[in-house]
Amino acid sequence: MAKAPVAGRVKTRLCPPCTPTEAAEIAEAALADTLDAVSRCRADRRVIALEGAPGRWLPPGFVVVPQCAGPFDLRLTAAWATTGGGTVQIGMDTPQVTPALLDGALATLDDHTAALGPAADGGWWAIGLRRADARAFAGIPMSTARTGLDQLARLRALGHDVALLPTLVDLDRIDDLEAVSDGPRTRAVATRLGLLPQPIGAR
Repeated sequence: MAKAPVAGRVKTRLCPPCTPTEAAEIAEAALADTLDAVSRCRADRRVIALEGAPGRWLPPGFVVVPQCAGPFDLRLTAAWATTGGGTVQIGMDTPQVTPALLDGALATLDDHTAALGPAADGGWWAIGLRRADARAFAGIPMSTARTGLDQLARLRALGHDVALLPTLVDLDRIDDLEAVSDGPRTRAVATRLGLLPQPIGAR
């Protein structure tokens, strides 16, 4: 799930201190880091449910499906309807994600019917399902401090055996940049904008 990195429409909680253009630069870098990790994991099909138009940040090999209109739980349900089974979904907020971490998430679906990666802010950064389930997201309030717990409770209520993935920090606010700076493009843009310190020895 991703938004095209258009100024004024993405990462608005980075403003201030960022301008809308700078926030969009960070969003593009985060999206590019995320898609690079996805492109190098062992998934045999890569789908991006996109709000907006594809850009230079999209590597080859991805199937692009447009997000439908409506609240986020509806958009999630619609996106999952295009994926089939054995799928792990992530967004564009965790540019520190690695192919190994994604491979581990996919592997949990060999032994569990679902997986959930909690986010430090109370949400979730990844969800995996052995088979798409239209009931998984319906009515769950998104972007709250309880979204992760509510999502976990829903999965268990539906009878899923849920594996918990490592907790990661979402990139929502300036204070989150350090925690996600293992994403090389994200780190480079944030450093150029003066939001992260220059590495020792850099000029």
